[in-house]
Amino acid sequence: MPNHVMAYAILTPLLASMALPALAQSSAPEGIEEIVVTAQKREESLQDTPVSIAAFSAKDLEAKGISGLTDLRANVPALQLTPFPNNAATTQIFMRGVGLSDDQITQDGGVAVYMDGVYIARSQGLAVEVADLERIEVLRGPQGTLYGRNATGGAINFITRKPDLGDFGFKGQVTLGNYDNRRFKAAVNVPIGQTIAARLSYVNQQQDGFIRNPGTGIKRWGDKDRQAMRADVLWQPSDAFNLRYSYDRTEIGDTPAYVAVSPLFPLVAPRPKASSPLVRDVLPNDIVSQGHSLIGEWEPSDALTVRSITGYRKLFNFQNQDYLTGVTGPNPLQKNSSRTKQDQWSEELQLVGDAFDGLVQYVAGFYYFTEEGSNFSNSYSPPTLTRSFTTATIKNKSYAVFGQATVTPDWLDSRLHFTVGVRQSWDKREATLARQTQINGGPITSVPGVGDGSRKFKDFSPTFVIGFDASRDVHLYAKAVKGYKSGGFNIRASSIARFNEGFAPETLWSYEAGMKSQWLDNRLRFNVAGFISKYRDIQVNVQSDPTNARITDVLNAGSATVKGIEMDLTLAPTRALRVTANYSYLKARYDSIISATGADISSNYRFTNAPEHTIALDVTYDLPRLPIGQLTANANYTAQSDKFTNATISGGKYIVGDYGLINARLALSDIPGLPGVRAALWGRNLADKEYYLMQFNIGRPGAIFGEPRTYGIDLSVEF
Repeated sequence: MPNHVMAYAILTPLLASMALPALAQSSAPEGIEEIVVTAQKREESLQDTPVSIAAFSAKDLEAKGISGLTDLRANVPALQLTPFPNNAATTQIFMRGVGLSDDQITQDGGVAVYMDGVYIARSQGLAVEVADLERIEVLRGPQGTLYGRNATGGAINFITRKPDLGDFGFKGQVTLGNYDNRRFKAAVNVPIGQTIAARLSYVNQQQDGFIRNPGTGIKRWGDKDRQAMRADVLWQPSDAFNLRYSYDRTEIGDTPAYVAVSPLFPLVAPRPKASSPLVRDVLPNDIVSQGHSLIGEWEPSDALTVRSITGYRKLFNFQNQDYLTGVTGPNPLQKNSSRTKQDQWSEELQLVGDAFDGLVQYVAGFYYFTEEGSNFSNSYSPPTLTRSFTTATIKNKSYAVFGQATVTPDWLDSRLHFTVGVRQSWDKREATLARQTQINGGPITSVPGVGDGSRKFKDFSPTFVIGFDASRDVHLYAKAVKGYKSGGFNIRASSIARFNEGFAPETLWSYEAGMKSQWLDNRLRFNVAGFISKYRDIQVNVQSDPTNARITDVLNAGSATVKGIEMDLTLAPTRALRVTANYSYLKARYDSIISATGADISSNYRFTNAPEHTIALDVTYDLPRLPIGQLTANANYTAQSDKFTNATISGGKYIVGDYGLINARLALSDIPGLPGVRAALWGRNLADKEYYLMQFNIGRPGAIFGEPRTYGIDLSVEF
């Protein structure tokens, strides 16, 4: 049994046994706070939503130091967030084993990311900071009806804080830590009359990387240099109508993550302190992600809400990477750089309401999405110094109509619920590709052929759910849902003809049963979901040139079975103590992969970023009040078992071994004479565990290391 699984088996009952005596001594516990989510486009309790969800409130986000996507790493079992080898600010997202390990502008991921309901299409720059978050919702499993835009694995919703009418407010925080960590965050709410309010927020983070570069260019690998800003204006002339405009912008100037030469599993390399002095002219990344949104809500009656979500987003992404300089000589094993530009428009119209005196709850709507983008990349592999230049463009459109209705008949005291949802999608994808080469500084020559592909796809995705209220606090559900991810084109295809062919969509049918329950007068919450998914027409990268790992063809050649269990336990026996334990078991295997020659090569493939066991344990305790104020201690432990990081094992098994991380935070609040002032000491990876975030094939095995021990202090004020 892996160590972290054993820890889960031992610690959970131990924590419960510590807490239950306190439960008997407490006369007036507050119980577990209700969490309100909008996973089904309407506000409802987390416990009433037949979806496997991990939700983080504003209080949770502050305690865990979460301000963006990559901060969710290890906090949500079944969710894997790993840096892409070319750029750590480009994030690979996998949920329940479903995701995308490539960063091509012509391909979409399998986990959809939304900001206030606006879909964010590209994986580049997803390591954004969000200046003012109210809540994050992670929906596990395919979301075929209400989040149909490429959500075969799940969806992640970032919900920002709305402006508050009539109240002036300010919140600021300063963080100082080791590795010269400096973080400043501020938000101000300004009322303008009785019907308008504005909220402005800003965050800036600087942190030194933990690996020096004695060569030229950057001083260190993995420096963080980020700033984000947000402007929000809310106009609410009446209780029945409001209009909200927001603009957000994130600028990332991080230096590239260091790729270290590493042996194959089970051997591991020690965490390096410096790179080779032969490294030359590595540049910082330059990423700007920004967006506008306009959200309008009108309630013509108590039973109907009309909502419009209009979004425009724009991305500029420059990234570069030096691979393994000094390993085989004075030159890098490979060196890449690329520039990506992309902009997108989207419009979603929703009708959310009740009918027949609450007998039916429904959501219906229309969705439109369009994007254009371009990518220019160059790479070379010494010693011949053969440079490859690639220019690609995209032009995509997507339409969808959707609807979902939940019927609660009078049978069994209205404890039975039937939900049916449908989504019809139409996609049109266009892409171009041009290739050029240069050998030993000679002339740049074009590769023959014109890459110009155009394909159309359509899909019908239904959802079926049966729910039953076994009691007031125990809710059971069973569901079947189809997920769909659009087809596309492959920049790394073995030929222009292969590029022009493109590849078709992939689909997934998921069958899930779950329970959401609360016990002991709302002091114990236990949610569990078990699922089995049938994955079809999987877009599989097949290496076409055994001498060049960058040449692959994408075939709709795979079928697979993914199954698992997710459990979330929360225990609040007293006002002072809160214990959570979240666990995920995942078993993913390919049933068949048919090569271009018709052979079944599934034995050579493994699911990537799909550890069998993941766990997150968290304990928060309010110490007895002291004269200086209220002290709150938090400790958490996150761990995962081994996982494959390269889909094919024919060139060796690329595995990140199991590891666990310990984090802690000690916060002081309610300080006498200083209302609204708080301070906190925190530490992450307190055991200074050396572990890989990623290992991959770059001609030789290369690895990106996770952060060593970090610690610091937060000082904040709010009024």
